Amino acid sequence: MDVQTLTYLIVGATFALYIGIAIWSRAGSTKEFYVAGGGVHPVLNGMATAADWMSAASFISLAGIVSFTGYDGSVYLMGWTGGYVLLALCMAPYLRKFGKFTVPDFIGDRYYSQTARTVAVICAIFICFTYIAGQMRGVGVVFSRFLEVDVETGVYIGMAVVFFYAVLGGMKGITYTQVAQYCVLIFAFMVPAIFISVMMTGHILPQIGFGAELIDAAGNGTGVYLLDKLDGLSAELGFSQYTEGSKSMIDVFFITGALMFGTAGLPHVIVRFFTVPKVKDARISAGWALVFIAIMYTTIPALSAFSRVNMIETINGPESTGVPYETAPTWIKNWEKTGLITWDDKNNDGKIFYTNGEKNEMNIDRDIMVLATPEIANLPAWVIALVAAGGLAAALSTSAGLLLVISTSVSHDLLKKNLMPDISDKKELMYARIAAGFGVVMAGYFGINPPGFVAAVVAIAFGLAAASLFPAIIMGIFSRTMNREGAISGMVIGLLFTASYIAYFKFINPAANSSENWLFGISPEGIGMVGMMVNFGVAFAVSKVTAKIPDEIVAMVESIRFPKGSGEAHDH
Repeated sequence: MDVQTLTYLIVGATFALYIGIAIWSRAGSTKEFYVAGGGVHPVLNGMATAADWMSAASFISLAGIVSFTGYDGSVYLMGWTGGYVLLALCMAPYLRKFGKFTVPDFIGDRYYSQTARTVAVICAIFICFTYIAGQMRGVGVVFSRFLEVDVETGVYIGMAVVFFYAVLGGMKGITYTQVAQYCVLIFAFMVPAIFISVMMTGHILPQIGFGAELIDAAGNGTGVYLLDKLDGLSAELGFSQYTEGSKSMIDVFFITGALMFGTAGLPHVIVRFFTVPKVKDARISAGWALVFIAIMYTTIPALSAFSRVNMIETINGPESTGVPYETAPTWIKNWEKTGLITWDDKNNDGKIFYTNGEKNEMNIDRDIMVLATPEIANLPAWVIALVAAGGLAAALSTSAGLLLVISTSVSHDLLKKNLMPDISDKKELMYARIAAGFGVVMAGYFGINPPGFVAAVVAIAFGLAAASLFPAIIMGIFSRTMNREGAISGMVIGLLFTASYIAYFKFINPAANSSENWLFGISPEGIGMVGMMVNFGVAFAVSKVTAKIPDEIVAMVESIRFPKGSGEAHDH
C-alpha cells in the first residue's frame, strides 16, 4: 500500500476516534464544558495535559529547529520543560485550591476588579490567537504533503475537525480526546526515533544513541560519534558547530526565561488543573504530565541529530560534492511539490547542493524536518503515515485547548462575570460555543496567513504570556500586598512593551531584526522576559502609591497559600 493510501486510512481512523469520543462525552452543562465536571482521573489528566502542552511546535517544529541550529535550539527544550516544572510546583495546586474556571476568573476575583478581569481576558485571547496560528500552520504543513492538498485546504479540514469536538464536547470532550491524541502522537514520534537510532547506532533508546558511536552497514562501529560527525559536517558546510551555536549567552538566557515563565502563564495549560477532583490530584496530575512530556522531550535532541546527518548526506552525497537532480532522493521531490523545499541551480551543474551562504542551492523549511525524517531514512510507508497522524494529533489537541480558553474567556469572564451577570447556564453555554466557532474561523485565517514558522510563532505567544499573565498570577498567589491598580498597570505595560517590540522587528521593520539593533542584544523571542521584569517593576511601584488591598482579599490569599481540601470549581 502506498504512503498516501496509508495516510488516509490512519489519519481517517484517528479522526473517527476523536469525533466518536466527542459525541460520547458531550458536555451538558457549563461545568462540564469548562472543567470536564471536575472529575478527571489524575493519570488521564496528566496525559491530556501533556497532549495539550505538546503542540505542533513540539511535535513538528522543535526537532526541526534543534536539527538546523543545534545548541541554539536547546533554548526551546530548556525553556518549555523548565516552565512546566515551575507551573506544576508553584502555581497549579494553588490555583486549583482557589477553584475557579479560568485564569481571568482568578485575576478578577483576586484583584477585586472587573477591569483586571477584562485586561486578563484580552491578554488570554491575544496569547491564544498568536499560539493557535502556529497550530493551524502545522495542520496545513501535514496535509499539504501527505494528502497532497494545498496548505489552505489542509487548514480547512483541520478547522472542521477541531470545531466539531471542541464546540460539541467542551473541556469534557477535549480531555478524553486529548488522552487519545497523546497516545497517537507519542507512538508516532517514538517509532521513527527508535528505528533510526537502531539503524545508525545500534541502540534501541534514542537518548543513548544520541551520545553513541555510529555504525556501518554491517553493524560495526565506525569510531566516529554522532555529535562529532555533526560538528564536522556543520563546519565543512559553513554552519556554526552543532554543539556550539551562534547565539549570545544573554539572548540564550532571555529566550529560555521568556519560554519558561511564558509556559507558567499559559491559560490553556493552567485550566487543565481545574478538571481533577482535589488539590492533591492536581499535584499528582502535574507529576504524571511531566513524565509523559519527558518521553518526547528527551528524544527530540537525538531525533534532531539523526535527521540532520541523514539530510545532509542524502542531499550532498557521501563525498559532499552534490547529487544530480535526476537521481535525487524521492523525499526531496515529494516535498518540492508542497513548496516547502525549493532548489535553485546557481552554478548550472545539474546537482543539488546544501551549504551555508551564497552558494547554497537548497531552501528547506524547518517545519518539515520531523515529517520528512522517516522518508529521508527510508523507513516503511506505515511509519511515514503514522508520523502524519501524530503531527495532526499534536496540532489539533492544542488547538482545541486554546479554543476552549477563547470561548470561556468570552462567555464566562466577559459576559457572565461582567456584561451579562443574569445570563442563564444554557445561554452561557450557547455563547461559549459561538465564541469557539468564531475562534476556529480566526485560527483558520492565521493558519493560512502565518506570521512565521511554527515554533517561532509559538515562542512569541509564550513571551506575551510571560510579560502579561504570569506576574499577575504569581503575585496573586504569593503577595499579600499587590493591589488591583498595580496588577492592571503591570499587565497593560508588560503586554504593550513586549507586543510593540515583537511587532517592530517581526512585522514593521523586519530588515532591522538583528543583534546590532536589539535592546541589550535580546531577540524578539526573548523580550518577553524583559516585559515580565517591566510588569513586576510597574506593578510594585504603582501598588506602593495606591490604596491597600481589602482585608478579605488578604484572607483569600492566605487560604490559597495553604492548598488543603478539594477546592471544587464553582461559579460564584
